[in-house]
Amino acid sequence: MTSSDVHRKRLLYISHHRGMREMDLILGNFARASVPVMTPDALLHFEQLLAFSDQELYGWLFEDKRVSNPHLQKLVEDILEHNRLSSPT
Repeated sequence: MTSSDVHRKRLLYISHHRGMREMDLILGNFARASVPVMTPDALLHFEQLLAFSDQELYGWLFEDKRVSNPHLQKLVEDILEHNRLSSPT
């Protein structure tokens, strides 16, 4: 197993075990679909996003608050789009 594989597995684990059920679901589902194909830069941005508290993430994902970092804001938008597309209508 390469260090990249270990890094990806760690991000998947963190995404699914946040502590707040809503975060586990939205981030875990996004991570399961996206982490295996993310570029190294995208993995770094996702790791940076995961370093924020659940309360901050909740504001960005559920309350339409904006992230000051444009890379992380794009990632939040991607997560929301993934959630929108994968949710039953």
